[in-house]
Amino acid sequence: MSASIAHGQDRITGHNFATRSEIIATHGMAATSQPLATQVALDILKKGGSAIDAAIAADAMLGLTEPTGAGIGGDIFAIVWDAKTQKLYGLNGSGRSPKSLTLEYLKKNGITHIPALGPLPVSVPGCVDGWFELHAKFGKLPMDQILAPTISYAREGFPVTEVIAYYMQRSGNSLGKFPGFKETYMPNGKMPAKGEVFKNPFLANTLEKIAKGGRDAFYKGDIARAIEKYMKENGGFLSYNDLATHQSEWVEPVSTNYRGYDVWELPPNGQGIAALQILNILEGYDIKGMGFGSTQYLHTLIEAKKIAFEDRAKFYADQAFADVPVKQLISKEYAAKRRALLNPERATRRLDAGDPRTDNTIYLTVADSEGNMVSLIQSNYRGMGSGMTPTGLGFVLQDRGEMFTLEEGHANCYAPGKRPFHTIIPSFITKDGKPYVSFGVMGGAMQPQGHVQIVVNLIDFGMNLQEAGDAPRIHHDGSSEPTGEKMTNGGEVNVESGFPYETIRGLMQMGHKVTFEVGPYGGYQAIMWDATNKVYFGASESRKDGQAAGY
Repeated sequence: MSASIAHGQDRITGHNFATRSEIIATHGMAATSQPLATQVALDILKKGGSAIDAAIAADAMLGLTEPTGAGIGGDIFAIVWDAKTQKLYGLNGSGRSPKSLTLEYLKKNGITHIPALGPLPVSVPGCVDGWFELHAKFGKLPMDQILAPTISYAREGFPVTEVIAYYMQRSGNSLGKFPGFKETYMPNGKMPAKGEVFKNPFLANTLEKIAKGGRDAFYKGDIARAIEKYMKENGGFLSYNDLATHQSEWVEPVSTNYRGYDVWELPPNGQGIAALQILNILEGYDIKGMGFGSTQYLHTLIEAKKIAFEDRAKFYADQAFADVPVKQLISKEYAAKRRALLNPERATRRLDAGDPRTDNTIYLTVADSEGNMVSLIQSNYRGMGSGMTPTGLGFVLQDRGEMFTLEEGHANCYAPGKRPFHTIIPSFITKDGKPYVSFGVMGGAMQPQGHVQIVVNLIDFGMNLQEAGDAPRIHHDGSSEPTGEKMTNGGEVNVESGFPYETIRGLMQMGHKVTFEVGPYGGYQAIMWDATNKVYFGASESRKDGQAAGY
């Protein structure tokens, strides 16, 4: 057996960061950030459901068990490998801003940026419509069977896990002031602690309505009316009409080839193509020769990230409102020009975007016995979202509208009925036109950085699927943002424990400001298809409460 396969053989591989071996199974695999959600996905697969059925069931369960990262008040994106047609499909399930809220209103009221909490950042929640779009195209079991496990757990209760309990405690302090929040999440006057059984009967009722009445029960029925009533009573703008006219969008995933592997992302309004831009820049260097954890590798990665993120800040936006030059941004020719900005000896303090025209969140992945695979990500944005908790519905509305800028003329400037710049991105890797790895790394601006580090770990450094996620990561913070902030003094590099001091000292000597933060380093889940042995490999993030499991 290859030494790189097994956990505990780090004396041979040198990978002393490996937490466990990969999970291997033949019939199906699920990897999520909460064990009960993984088990729900497996149960759906065993009942004859498709990978997409199981992913929807798991996402619904995560909205209950991990409300700090997901919920039906948020948005959803997915990349699906369909075994029948042998191709990838992309779903953009992000919602749009309220049509009645205008830029003029915001400026007239002295608002210079959209706040993180309260009614103003609330946009249409796209999750439920995304479920039904995915289900209509790739589902097998009826939706009432898919949502039944979560409805049962919501009524009977579930024990809150450690990491999720920690983040729920933090959310309670800031969100408890909003109407409806305490009634839903603090029934005993406090957020649930680790091991405490938590129930959400309001959410059970809402999901039952959705299971019986379909997506229209959410967007055109009593739920939509309850959301509108709550928002009006609390100074909000999201209306019944905003909900009733919402629809997801099927999009073509885009890719770049990295050393013989095609890495796939979704086009903007998300930030996925930033990962492709970074990989294109890195491809011009001997990353394998630099070695994992070396000063030169991390410096090159950080600088490539800085370059790509300047374009991210300027160009990435809703393509219905802005001309985003996606093809040019992810081209090899453009990468070669941008690569010339990378100083191999010193950290860059300031960068500008190029001109390509002339030149907290959950992630899950599921695979089934027929070869279908789904890479799915879903989020409320900042933890539990805006705090706005419609009366008796059991969920918080997202605060994704905070990601707009109010700078007129900017591609991501606020407008009514517009999708904000989005951070959540699923990813997929194919080899010779066949499925290879379905994966994601949740966590705001960490996501494209995390995607790149996973791809490099797998392809350049030859790590197995679990090692690729367990390996220590870096997170560069302080680049220019689509919300209008500019990079100052080169930002700073958050370094996870596990890198040698010689590497850290080398980065400092090259001019990087290094900090030692507990996070954010993202949350990774992945499934790999082994075409030779006809088996799935699964891996789950060691930094989360998650689990990969197969059958």
